[in-house]
Amino acid sequence: MKLTQYRLHVLAFTFVSLPLAGILATAQSAAPPRAAAAAMRDAMDRTIDPCTNFYAFACGGWLAHNPVPADRQRWGRFQEVQDRNYAVLRRILETKGSDADRRKASDYYAACMAEPAIDAKGVMPLQADLAQIDGLKSRDELPELVARLHALGVNVLFRFRADTDRRNASAQIADVDQGGLSLPDREYYLKTDARSVDLRDTYAAHVQRMLGLLRPGAGRAAEAAAVSAFERTLAEGELDRVKRRDPATTDHQMRLEQLQALTPGFDWKRYAAAAGAPAFQRINVNVPDFMKALDRALGSTSIDDLKTYFRWHLVHASASMLPKTFEEADFDFFNRTLAGQQEQPPRWRECVVQTDALMGEALGKAFVEEAFGPQAKPDMLKMVRAIKTVMKQDIDAAPWMSEETRRAANRKLEAVVDRIGYPDKWRDYRARVVARDDALGNMQRARAFERRRNLAKIGRPVDRGEWDMTPPTVNAYYSPDRNNINFPAGILQPPFYLAGRDAALNYGGAGAVIGHELTHGFDDEGRHYDGQGNLREWWTEADGKAFETRASCIADQYSEYVVAGDAKINGRLTLGENVADNGGLRLALLAYLAGPGATEKNVIDGLTPEQRVFVGWAQVWCENATPEAERLKAATNPHSSNMYRANGVVSNMPEFQKAFSCRGDAPMVRQNACRVW
Repeated sequence: MKLTQYRLHVLAFTFVSLPLAGILATAQSAAPPRAAAAAMRDAMDRTIDPCTNFYAFACGGWLAHNPVPADRQRWGRFQEVQDRNYAVLRRILETKGSDADRRKASDYYAACMAEPAIDAKGVMPLQADLAQIDGLKSRDELPELVARLHALGVNVLFRFRADTDRRNASAQIADVDQGGLSLPDREYYLKTDARSVDLRDTYAAHVQRMLGLLRPGAGRAAEAAAVSAFERTLAEGELDRVKRRDPATTDHQMRLEQLQALTPGFDWKRYAAAAGAPAFQRINVNVPDFMKALDRALGSTSIDDLKTYFRWHLVHASASMLPKTFEEADFDFFNRTLAGQQEQPPRWRECVVQTDALMGEALGKAFVEEAFGPQAKPDMLKMVRAIKTVMKQDIDAAPWMSEETRRAANRKLEAVVDRIGYPDKWRDYRARVVARDDALGNMQRARAFERRRNLAKIGRPVDRGEWDMTPPTVNAYYSPDRNNINFPAGILQPPFYLAGRDAALNYGGAGAVIGHELTHGFDDEGRHYDGQGNLREWWTEADGKAFETRASCIADQYSEYVVAGDAKINGRLTLGENVADNGGLRLALLAYLAGPGATEKNVIDGLTPEQRVFVGWAQVWCENATPEAERLKAATNPHSSNMYRANGVVSNMPEFQKAFSCRGDAPMVRQNACRVW
């Protein structure tokens, strides 16, 4: 199941969402130094020169013993953490607790696991929705149908939601954005190379197959062609991922009548009413040109072809809760073909993922009560304070920044809110209806519940206590419109953090994650928001140009890197994450040296404290992946391939060269080293 993040700067994110998991309580107990050192040593390959390929030096042992399992697209330390935690989440879901929300999560999981019951029902649970699609007689009836499909989590035509008002970050407004595609990115519809053409043909065959499963009969090839053609028209109107990195390109507030003028063929007032949105007069239209393209597409597409498009998206969005033939067919294209995953994961794992995605705080509350160690939160807050101190020193010493911008940057840094583990107030699921014998109905009601909750925010103040990740998530994020850094409980375990472990490794792992998220507030996107989360230009023109010059060095560096033999990383798409990686590790190292490293001089397994900070960073990113998954990531993901997240950063750091006594011409020493922060 995909989870779309809006303007969140996350540590790690892939097109196919990562499974969400928790923490084993025992992982937070004190770590014997020898055990921690052994784990570090076993992951390494000492036959590799660290100055030649540091990633291979730090991760070679782990990579050699951890091939990609057949039911994965990639296998790395993030997934390793998740798998250690699956047992906790599964046990929680398979044991009915006394808490009402936990029981609902268990019921959702049980219905998801009941595959014989799902198979026996066939497509019957979709009949009412299919009948509504079949009943479409004219374009005038589109608003009500589209609103219904959106409530079911079916991504057709566009996205509509409540979002933070970027010009007044204390308020929320209506927001409409491009959407309606099935392939991972607009370029999959537009590129003309042989691989892209073959993939589009395979996609059309998949749509034909799914429509045939839904309603056996002739004519499915023509219907699939109609879906592909309609989605291509939408793709042509989309703004590409790199341009969207500048938040100003998606900030177009206007009156509802102005949006209506962009799309005269679609009645927005009727849509908003059918969606159950509160009355509003202003809306942010992320991509006005897409709205024009949408209107043209609706006007030039027959009603029958629009029905086919809606049916396809409905069955695709529902496949995980339909009979196995649908689930397997959808997996075959979206996982096996697109990402190289050869086998489906066990059903229980998929049901854990979905339960966490749709009832995350009900599950997360139980998870925190059972498994969150007491030392993680104070340790993280201590590291946050130390790294913020170093970042202020970094800002104060930046030779390219004027005093005016420096003062504003420090005010923003001081305003950053630190959140560790889980929300202060848990989400209320009392109104959620869950039945142990209605898998598809549960999913549809859960999606509709979350949509109503989101739309109800239009016109209301921003709830700054709300989290955008569930507590068991193995990830972290920075939110520019709320200016906060967030570290869910799920990530606070090895290799990122372990209570009582060598401080150098904790700073290289969790400390660098903290620095990464803080740096996002000052990357190519985050720097456009002030300390209150408002989108405004607080940089002087000269300082903005100086930033762009430094950032361009990093963009050019990462654009040189190649994955899967022939796919280049897009240095502009990955710029924010690369800036955050480079800044994050440097801040963590300096904070360590000013703190524990000021007195710790011990050599462990032949590594000095400074060397262990670097190893701790690199070992977070140990990962094997299929070539297909790497190409997909390069095309759509704002994060670079894991090898370059390690090597790209250290090659820019003179501290690394000194720590490992690298020659000036070594591969891990860039002659044109890049640095923003």
